[in-house]
Amino acid sequence: MKKQHASRRKFIKESVTSAAGLLAMSALSTSKVDAYEPVVNTRREETMNQAPRLRFSVIGINHDHIHGQIGAVIRGGGQLVAFYAKEPDLAAAFAKRYPNVQQARSQQEILDDKSIQLVVSAGIPVDRAPVGIAVMQHGKDYMADKPGITTLAQLAEVRRVQKATKRIYSIMYSERFENKATVRAGELVKAGAIGKVLQTTGLGPHRLNNVSGGVRPPWFYDRKYFGGIICDIASHQFDQFLFFTGSTEASVVASQVGNVHHPQYPLFEDFGDVMLRGNGGMGYIRVDWFTPNGLSTWGDGRLTIIGTDGFIEIRKNCDLGRSKAGNNLYLTDQKETTYFDCNNDPLPYGTLLVDDVLNRTETAMTQHHCFLATELALQAQQQAQRITLKK
Repeated sequence: MKKQHASRRKFIKESVTSAAGLLAMSALSTSKVDAYEPVVNTRREETMNQAPRLRFSVIGINHDHIHGQIGAVIRGGGQLVAFYAKEPDLAAAFAKRYPNVQQARSQQEILDDKSIQLVVSAGIPVDRAPVGIAVMQHGKDYMADKPGITTLAQLAEVRRVQKATKRIYSIMYSERFENKATVRAGELVKAGAIGKVLQTTGLGPHRLNNVSGGVRPPWFYDRKYFGGIICDIASHQFDQFLFFTGSTEASVVASQVGNVHHPQYPLFEDFGDVMLRGNGGMGYIRVDWFTPNGLSTWGDGRLTIIGTDGFIEIRKNCDLGRSKAGNNLYLTDQKETTYFDCNNDPLPYGTLLVDDVLNRTETAMTQHHCFLATELALQAQQQAQRITLKK
């Protein structure tokens, strides 16, 4: 056992090995945090100095997450060739941002283009599954923004078509795939840095409107379009619970939702939380729309991973009292607490997804994991008790 602990500490001190290569590490004890000067990471994200590996297109741009989805595929070697949006104002803004990308006249035009191998979408959430079904039926792979599916009936049909077509239906759980500290945590957990994972606590607070005064579209406040708060923003936390506990089966122990402070939006939900139990560990999730304007970012997203030999805390978007920057990771084991600045780490999801499209593999995320995370979110949403607070 002593040899095992020594090997773990040596691993943490020296490097973190990932599927893509070595991750250089900046670390220090918590007593030195206040005087910390960031160490320049010698590793940079892979740049694609080669011909595009696949052609992809966009259908639906109702959420700005589409730009992160596009960026991930381009990092992986994809070439964005066309887009379609039914809203003229959104289409005009998108065309201005991507001037070399063709604007399709219809969704069908993209579906019928046999040279397009992958379609990505951040349409209105309720429309994402129907788009994905059509994409798979036309022999293409699909990557949706979360939530990728908003009802259990949609999930059943997506599963049926995916099984029949053998196409990829991927959901961009960006709080894991696009957060560098969370990617680093995956490597640390895989290497045994905190022993066996027992439980995850995922917090997903969000700001309702932009500080600049920007407002959300009407569909945003109607749960029939976004599926409810647990279906929507908590989908990230279900993904992380399954990933870090290694659970392949899980159930919802309890869940609750409510609109406790926004009566002007009667079909909206501003708070939700969930307790989970899986065959690899337990989980707790809390999501809300109560980030105040005084915070430097849209939400103080956090993930705590408890193991038998330590714990990891991730401050995803900021680190109150120390830094406005995100991608902060703290690891505490039997000997010390270590801080990791993960801002220069790679994001492998896009590359792995492109690999999967080309090689018909499941390296970015298994289809079982993708659908199980969604199923748990939908079940928790469906069975949630309604919260009523005294006025």
